[in-house]
Amino acid sequence: MLHGEDLHDYSKEEDDLGKIYDRVLIKRLYAYMKPYRRQVVLILFLNLGSTCGQLAGPLLMRYGIDRYIKVGSLDGLSGIALLMILAMLADMVFSYFEEYRLQMLGQRVMYDLRMGIFSHLQKMEVGFFDRNPVGRLMTRVMGDVQVLNELFTSGVITIFTILIKIVGIMVIMLYMNWKLALAMFTVLPIIFGATTVYQIYSRRAFRDQRKHLARINAFLQENIVGMTTVQLFAQERRNFLKFDQRNQAYLQAGLRSVFYFSIFFPLIEVAGSLGTAIIVWYGGVQSLKGMLTFGDLVAFIQFSQRLFWPIRELSEQYTIFQSAMASSERIFDLLDKQPAIVNADKPKGLEAMKGEIEFQNVWFAYEDDNYVLRDISFKVNPGETVAIVGQTGSGKTSIINLLCRFYEINRGRILIDGVEIRDLRLYDLRRAISIVQQNIFLFSDTVDNNLRLGADDITPDQAVAAAKHVHLDPFVQKMPDGYATEVKEGGSALSVGQKQLVAFARALAFNPDILILDEATSSVDTETEGLIQDGIKRLMANRTSIVVAHRLSTIRNADKILVMHRGKIREIGTHTELLQRQGIYYRLYQLQYKGQEIA
Repeated sequence: MLHGEDLHDYSKEEDDLGKIYDRVLIKRLYAYMKPYRRQVVLILFLNLGSTCGQLAGPLLMRYGIDRYIKVGSLDGLSGIALLMILAMLADMVFSYFEEYRLQMLGQRVMYDLRMGIFSHLQKMEVGFFDRNPVGRLMTRVMGDVQVLNELFTSGVITIFTILIKIVGIMVIMLYMNWKLALAMFTVLPIIFGATTVYQIYSRRAFRDQRKHLARINAFLQENIVGMTTVQLFAQERRNFLKFDQRNQAYLQAGLRSVFYFSIFFPLIEVAGSLGTAIIVWYGGVQSLKGMLTFGDLVAFIQFSQRLFWPIRELSEQYTIFQSAMASSERIFDLLDKQPAIVNADKPKGLEAMKGEIEFQNVWFAYEDDNYVLRDISFKVNPGETVAIVGQTGSGKTSIINLLCRFYEINRGRILIDGVEIRDLRLYDLRRAISIVQQNIFLFSDTVDNNLRLGADDITPDQAVAAAKHVHLDPFVQKMPDGYATEVKEGGSALSVGQKQLVAFARALAFNPDILILDEATSSVDTETEGLIQDGIKRLMANRTSIVVAHRLSTIRNADKILVMHRGKIREIGTHTELLQRQGIYYRLYQLQYKGQEIA
């Protein structure tokens, strides 16, 4: 859940992304292109062929004018025309294969980048997802990566190939007439100045766009998931206004980027027209004085057009480049966040886990020094069933989170079979534990896949057997496709009780060494609860079990009960012992069963 302070930190983080130089970003992006170096070389080769075809046209026209048209000779003119057609066809063929290979390269790089981000997200600790809304992360994986797709397919390599064309044209113009070329090049400082200013302001606008889009996605995701609550409390109008605020901010950022581009692109057009005017004026004077042939003048005009075409294209690519740089900043900012919970340098393994659990003087706080657990110490022997009870906020679920190492403790130690959990491989630790929670999450998949979760070591028959143990099988058999039935998003096709039966069957299918029931039957109706009690007994048999319970009647037979109050263990004992002490547990029991006989 995202709290007010977390939202503040999130906004601050979005606003304060560090300034990363473009060359650093390009260097990191290049790492994703290294596996496709041959493709890049091929694209550059194709671009070179296309460039040669484009540059051949003006040179052939110059030759045809000065050699044949000017002297009134038609001999060889048809050959020049044929060569110009062949040059155009060569340009078309090379350009086609260049674009095709470029798009293929972009798609493959985006695939690798998405896989890299998803892999990184899977390594992040649970606390990271507490601080970052889902919509924001979705913007990273899909939105920002798609912007980078435009960079790879229309940006990095395209910019390089455009620069090749520009340099090639400038070299030819200098070779033909360096004075006229330098005169025309006087407009380039205008282009460089406009580009520098555009870079500064457009980057800010694109950053704001990505930031506000992430906020829109986060707000949208939260409201769609919570639509029932929104409508129940008639909050549609209020949420509409909130969304409008976020949408307006995104609109304004988009309008700013359009405004900057609307100024930048006409400046490039003006510079191109000014360059052509200089050629016509200065080149015309030289031609009248006999210092420049008419063919050279025509070729210069054509080369200037071919020079400013790629410069115009470069200005468009520069817009994509600036947007992509803003997105890459955010992607690499995410990838640079290192998981707070990782394996030890030399992790230990447990060949046969017994299931002994021990907390030694454990202190834990989700934020700063606001401790939710204070000096917690207890021991669970192999095969024991230990229950944890207490009022809401007493720290019951936090104990479970720490045992699974979803969060790191601040002080103390947690041991399993005498080995500190920080020394165990995360995979081994979590594979040995199964949790059945109050709020069950089911994937948009079949019943069978929700039971096995794709585990290769669990067969469909084992999944069915687990379902029968917890009395899920009769419900599944009534479904249209049995265990192949799609449960839809979040398990919406199942009732709350059926979803919890699926969770029990899933836990049994994975055959854990340690079983945790976290308020697992609190939302189950009496009839369904009666069906799964037998399954729970079988599930807990010969296993170390920890039961976080709200209904005290479900933990009467626990070997040991821990009574939590304000982050501390206040009482430990069996159901009967705790009632006889007439302490906190006794009062909790009286509140639940007021008017009934204490047993």
